[in-house]
Amino acid sequence: MGKNKNNQTIWKTRIPKKGSNLFQKIGSSIEIDKNLYKQDIVGSVAHAEMLFRQKIISFKTKNKIIYGLNKIKNEIKKKKFTFNYKHEDIHMNIEKRLFEIIGDDAGYVHTARSRNDQVITDFKIWMRVATNDINKKLDVLIKTILKIAQKNVQTIMPGFTHLKNAQAVSFAHYMMAYVEMFNRDKFRFNNNLENLYENPLGVAALTGTSFNIDRNFTTKKLGFKKPTNNSIDTVADRDFVLDFLFSASVCSLHISRIAEELIIWNSEGFGLINLSDKIVTGSSIMPQKKNPDLLEYLRGKSGNSFGNLFSMLTILKGLPLSYFKDLQDDKELVFKTNETLNNCISILNEVLNNFSPNKKKMLELAEKGYITATDLADYLVKNHNMSFRRAYQVTASIVNFAEKKKKKLNQLDLNELKKIEPMLTSDVLKVFDLKYSVNSKKSFGGTSFANIKKMITKYKKN
Repeated sequence: MGKNKNNQTIWKTRIPKKGSNLFQKIGSSIEIDKNLYKQDIVGSVAHAEMLFRQKIISFKTKNKIIYGLNKIKNEIKKKKFTFNYKHEDIHMNIEKRLFEIIGDDAGYVHTARSRNDQVITDFKIWMRVATNDINKKLDVLIKTILKIAQKNVQTIMPGFTHLKNAQAVSFAHYMMAYVEMFNRDKFRFNNNLENLYENPLGVAALTGTSFNIDRNFTTKKLGFKKPTNNSIDTVADRDFVLDFLFSASVCSLHISRIAEELIIWNSEGFGLINLSDKIVTGSSIMPQKKNPDLLEYLRGKSGNSFGNLFSMLTILKGLPLSYFKDLQDDKELVFKTNETLNNCISILNEVLNNFSPNKKKMLELAEKGYITATDLADYLVKNHNMSFRRAYQVTASIVNFAEKKKKKLNQLDLNELKKIEPMLTSDVLKVFDLKYSVNSKKSFGGTSFANIKKMITKYKKN
């Protein structure tokens, strides 16, 4: 192989002095980007095939390169490959091993490309798969919520504003709110795929290359839709990383919200749900405790996702064009966020499969707080030609009266109601029934049983 010594850093001729061990460790990213080995090899194979088609390398060299790359892939799969931090990253680790397998022909693999476009190509391919995997997990989660909703269409509970009883709702409708949130998460992740289908390979370090390459060939070969338009922007761009981290953060936020909801409902103060022993933990000192630790884990992990997003924003905010070492952190932030989000979706799905609503407690709580008051105001508008503001005042007076008498609205008799509003007839008493209240909300998107059933059917068909 001559005295090049392909075991040395590629810039050894230019910088003959050996870097310190500390500098080498800091400069190495192999522990992170070794996760990209499959994508790196796939990209290099496509690049070699393109170089041959364009008559930049020979048929023999192309075949040797592809043979060596496939051998390396199998070595890594079988855990027979040694990753060396002295070779910095996955690209150079693979290239160094390629030299050992096929000799000097390995030197042609890097023709007409840079690690700058190589790493973005690897990263985008990896993120396409990761994004689709997240959406598949969200589909499973949504199906679980739909099953819960289908069983609880007629389970009545209070809906809250300011965590105070507001109006009666179906528990199914409450849970379906999270179907909407997680569907928006899927939509966001799907939108991100558009940028992930732009091929960076071929822009080289930042200016493109003088070699007669065919970027459309590698675009098709690697499953992209089109090559990127501007070589400088391609190398500097990490918008696709921000898009992923933002989408993951919003999804984490939704997971945190439902986790907080379930923690509150599971508390003795509410008692609206019961958690299976499969998803709770005990206390080291209090024998009676059953703690919702998994839900607290979900609530806490959202902070990690937010932190990774802000780290990437901070890294990018002061960078001129085009490539800088600062960008090396993008992969670690994405890998950590991806792992955390996948774990959290799986954990939430496990929790939702192992809890049950306390229907009796839900109904009892719904009977508190005069939550049919708005139904009374609406009734007055529709049946007694009142403006809503006038109906509001009359209803508030009735609520004040019931509160003074320490009665619920459905415990007031007609004579008591007529003292405040003489026009009222016995027909008004129906509005205090919780089931009537829920079913009266027939406007599109409302909580009536018929609406909920239609929405469940719609999402089950998706």
